[in-house]
Amino acid sequence: MGWSIHLHLISAIAWIGGAVFMFVLGIFMRDKASQREVYPRIGPLFGYYQIVSLLLLVSTGGFMISQNGMLPLLLDGNQSEIVSTLQKKLILVGFLIVLTIIHFIIAHKTNTKERTILQNIISRGSSLLIFFINLWILHYAIIIRHYL
Repeated sequence: MGWSIHLHLISAIAWIGGAVFMFVLGIFMRDKASQREVYPRIGPLFGYYQIVSLLLLVSTGGFMISQNGMLPLLLDGNQSEIVSTLQKKLILVGFLIVLTIIHFIIAHKTNTKERTILQNIISRGSSLLIFFINLWILHYAIIIRHYL
């Protein structure tokens, strides 16, 4: 695996650590005035930071799947424990990417603007789902690492 596992782990730390930080910030910063000061300043920077982390995760993950000969196993219906776990992880990664795109679009469009109720629900809901899916993906990553 070499360099790819190290870059993958650093990217995962950046992605999940950043998500946890923003999640905790959202919970504990209840004052609307403080939110209006903080989020417009760190939101765009954080968003691009997260996109780079996610792109690195997806590219290094794809590289490791290919390098470990897992791609044919994923495509031919092999139902071993590791392939099944990897399939579940990849499905969650797909959901995570979709939710991240939705969240990023809303956040980018509404930065420094008042959100509608629907935008607020979708933004906060996608953020919450991203947080929990991250933990679920991490769980599957630990299982996969155990097999390798």
